[in-house]
Amino acid sequence: MSSFDVAVIGSGPGGYVAAIRCAQLGLSTALIEKYDTLGGTCLNVGCIPSKSLLDSSHHYEESIKNFATHGIDVEGEIKINFGQMMKRKSEVIEQTTKGIDYLMDKNKITVFHGLGKFVDATHIEVAGKKKQTIEAKHSIIATGSKPAVLPFVTLDKERIITSTEALSLTEIPKHLVVIGGGVIGLELGQVYRRLGAEVSVVEYADRITPIMDSSLSKELMKVMKKQGVKFYLSHQVSGVKRKGDEVTITAKDKKGQDVRFTGDYCLMSVGRKPFTEGLALKAAGVVVNERGQVEVNKQLQTSVSNIFAIGDVVRGAMLAHKAEEEGVMAAEIIAGQQPHIDHNLIPNVIYTWPEVAAVGKTEEELKAAGVGYKAGQFSMRALGRARASMDTDGFVKILADAKTDEVLGIHIIGARAADLIAQAVTAMEFRASAEDIARMSHAHPTYAEAMKEAALAATENRALHV
Repeated sequence: MSSFDVAVIGSGPGGYVAAIRCAQLGLSTALIEKYDTLGGTCLNVGCIPSKSLLDSSHHYEESIKNFATHGIDVEGEIKINFGQMMKRKSEVIEQTTKGIDYLMDKNKITVFHGLGKFVDATHIEVAGKKKQTIEAKHSIIATGSKPAVLPFVTLDKERIITSTEALSLTEIPKHLVVIGGGVIGLELGQVYRRLGAEVSVVEYADRITPIMDSSLSKELMKVMKKQGVKFYLSHQVSGVKRKGDEVTITAKDKKGQDVRFTGDYCLMSVGRKPFTEGLALKAAGVVVNERGQVEVNKQLQTSVSNIFAIGDVVRGAMLAHKAEEEGVMAAEIIAGQQPHIDHNLIPNVIYTWPEVAAVGKTEEELKAAGVGYKAGQFSMRALGRARASMDTDGFVKILADAKTDEVLGIHIIGARAADLIAQAVTAMEFRASAEDIARMSHAHPTYAEAMKEAALAATENRALHV
């Protein structure tokens, strides 16, 4: 029987990063993955393929809408080669999975392909091509999540689909009905809208992206409406049925009236749920809560002290970079260190265009907590760089403590927001004030200048370019 200091179950961003950090710290490490390729949801059917399609569809949209304005004349009709678009996506995935294989070899991590199942707190059975049991002094559960489905909906994975299938369609939908106005639904909805599909988003809440600051939700919906996406808020879906190539969605609107949507595809994007099936957690004594999450303490330890859990399978935002941070933390705790994560400072990003990114508290959260705050906002439209690039939608909003001026939250919608948010995280990690950001020199012309201007607005309402 092979013995290891640490066994990591699941090779997504949290799992493989945890394994690398364990190996760096001198711990003998095993990585267990049930699929043939490493990388988990994010790499194979999530973050990476969706960004690939978002980028490809963005290029297409730019070519048909903006090339002429830029003085680029293209002879003949610009056509979509959907097969090539999907082929490129697959190539990106393959390159990235090979990169992880390389990292496992480099760090001398033993990889087992097969379903991992606890025999007890220190033994794991791996059911692959052959069954074998390994011994591990410590284990890290990093099994991630899978798409959630409304209880009355039956997925056929052909016309009634999740994000997994939406990333591998063989045709562009004529009318894609998206159930759920969260990150996944909006990103994939935008991909197919750019490629010519009619897209309808049906959302139960009274706004899209309900966990984000309401000002971001309103601006994003306004921009996506301009792009041709239709939104139906405060709609409760009651049924999804397929007949041939047609899918019918029934719902009640906010007045209680029956509403019907018909499309050729229906994308279920109502969130994700922790994945622990087949792990035999009871055999190890690991406790799971009523939401299906593995219960952990502040050190990410489960109810069994030598078993840790990270990422989507535990509480908190289901984000790849959150899983990575927790993976590193678990590895360092096992090695006897005392790391720390401030979950309030883990940024959230939506990769639509314009991008949406946020860190810290929303206005709604500050109001609910009775915290006195001031807000500074600056429009991207006022930036020379934004006008030069024809990306003028959006703004930066900075929320700061009314008394101390410490930054409490930063909310961005606009071009390159996903990259700009790193400055916000850095500033808040070092407990910067709005004035601190306002006094930093920002290169001109850049999108980042909006950060400085919003900080000036939050400091003494003295933005320079409005």
